[in-house]
Amino acid sequence: MRNRSTARAFYELLSSMRFAISLLTILGIASIIGTVLKQNEPYNNYLNQFGPFWFPVFEALDLYAVYNSAWFLVILAFLVLSTTTCIVRQTRPMLKDMRSFRENAREASLAQFAHHDRITTTLPPADARAPLSAYLSRAGFALRINERSDGLLLAARQGSWTRWGYFLAHGAIVLICVGGLLDGNLPLRIQMALGGKQVTSGNQLISEIGPESRLGVDNWSYRGNVFIPEGKSANVGILNVKDGILLQDLPFTVSLKKFHLDHYESGMPKRFASDIIITDNATGQSVEKTIEVNKPFEYAGIMMYQASFEDGGSRLKLTGHDLRPASQASPFETGGAVGDSLKISTRGLEYTLELVSFKPFNIENMASNEAPAETGTLALLQKNLGSGAKSPTRKDMQNVGPSIQYKLRDAAGQAREYQNYMLPIQQDGAWYLLSGMRAEPSAPFRFMRIPMDMDGRPDSWFAIRQVLLDPTKHEEIARRFTAAALGADAGPETRSRLQETTARSLELFAQGGFESLGRFIESSVPEGERDKAADVFIKILEGTAWEAWKMARAASGQPAPEATGGNGRLLRDTLNATSDSLHYGAPLYFQLKAFEEVRATVLQVTRSPGKPIVYLGSLLLVLGVFAMLYVRERRLFVLIKDSGEALVALSSNRKSMDVDESFRQHRDAIATLLAPSVSK
Repeated sequence: MRNRSTARAFYELLSSMRFAISLLTILGIASIIGTVLKQNEPYNNYLNQFGPFWFPVFEALDLYAVYNSAWFLVILAFLVLSTTTCIVRQTRPMLKDMRSFRENAREASLAQFAHHDRITTTLPPADARAPLSAYLSRAGFALRINERSDGLLLAARQGSWTRWGYFLAHGAIVLICVGGLLDGNLPLRIQMALGGKQVTSGNQLISEIGPESRLGVDNWSYRGNVFIPEGKSANVGILNVKDGILLQDLPFTVSLKKFHLDHYESGMPKRFASDIIITDNATGQSVEKTIEVNKPFEYAGIMMYQASFEDGGSRLKLTGHDLRPASQASPFETGGAVGDSLKISTRGLEYTLELVSFKPFNIENMASNEAPAETGTLALLQKNLGSGAKSPTRKDMQNVGPSIQYKLRDAAGQAREYQNYMLPIQQDGAWYLLSGMRAEPSAPFRFMRIPMDMDGRPDSWFAIRQVLLDPTKHEEIARRFTAAALGADAGPETRSRLQETTARSLELFAQGGFESLGRFIESSVPEGERDKAADVFIKILEGTAWEAWKMARAASGQPAPEATGGNGRLLRDTLNATSDSLHYGAPLYFQLKAFEEVRATVLQVTRSPGKPIVYLGSLLLVLGVFAMLYVRERRLFVLIKDSGEALVALSSNRKSMDVDESFRQHRDAIATLLAPSVSK
């Protein structure tokens, strides 16, 4: 008895509305998380986004692949079971109620209806039967008549098929959940749990990945990406699973003939599409197709979408600059394809140059942070416009040209990442080459601005920097600066002190740039005199930079530079960039000189056997909700008694504003048919 009671309680819980709603609530919350949080990304992306504390928490909850997580699939299965049980439990009583006219209703029960009224009539029940039956039929009611000992009861109903909305809506939930289970990679999770399949690292050749990390063409559900450079082919998809990948064999081979990329005038991508050839592996037949965003193509039950595009191994030509202070080495040429690792072992250096990526265009906001001053009525109106009328920040989106991203790895395996632009970028009225550096993948790039000279080249900065940081040149620079600053009238002691101060300033600057000078001033100058001391040091550095520039030009056989405002700004920018370069973290700077772009497409391939089931379930859900909300079930009872009294009663499954009016119309019409009668 106890077992039966426990089973009965479990059955009632499983088929209860509260249990199903609880499951739906959890699924709704999980779906929100799966929508907000990008799914199936490499784990490094999530680690960089959430940090070392929250990353393992979210990993334990399987939030990085919500729709394929075990708990999500279990909830789906329970919801299928709960909803199915609920349908089974309610089918018999609901069908019985739908077929029932309740023609045996008692007068006392009808008198308890919210809408009822009594009327008198001299028309016998037998004579009232025909006109009332005709009226109820015209009004859309199905009718059943019960001849009773005390009179005649006409039981009518309409809209009973609103109950089908219940079956449609609940059946739709079952179908949608079944579709989700079919697309939830449940067989794959079972194989991985039993050790049949295991993820592998993505840092290896596809040909080296073994069968334990490959899925056959008979795998019924998956979603992965296919990476294809121009002129190349691929017949496997890559599935991101946890912190690794699995390979999905495809029943066809996809070849990329041409990748199209169109831009707006600002440089933003407007359209990208792939001209592909699909060759069936079994028959050898080929199909040519162009796939664009929002224009997928289905072949052999597999849907292919244009997901994104990447570099396909563009060939780059680079110029390397030696940034070591005492180095007199000339720039050298090197190059390779994106993805290559190049050994740099010349000039006593032991580094590995890893070419990470290449971008042929970069869209940046080149607007000034400060809005131009505006006056007048229009400016006053614009100032008070809401957020829907204007943007709070000025935007000037422009294509600033190609860039490369690379890593420099030393002999100990430590690496820093760099991002260098090919073309100079205008900022604050001057032109600079930007070079970004970061020590950690999660950190933002910190950019060094290399100033361009009057010829539009960075050569002057390299030349001035090399002389300025060379300790063997400091005495000569200090002597030249002292001679230019004091002239011929200064005494030997004054000259000696200024020359010593200048040499010391160069030494401090060469050690750590402005940061070293700042620490020296804080440690040796009283607080009240620090600003004045800083101005003196800046003027000394500007003067020494001018002398270093003259020395560099003289060494290359060029005339001395002219003292112009443009050259003065170039010297100040040179000092700033030189100070930044001392924290660059690598002895080499690589400048992109030329490139041969090779594009690659990224196609998303999906096999979703549950998709048509979900679509069908969605259609049935719409029909079911429509039937339940907009189809009203109403029952009308007319009891004509032999005593000359008639009772009219109306019931509705949903209270609405028109029920009162509907009852009044039916009551008046019935009263007219039973005339002569007087309403009580």
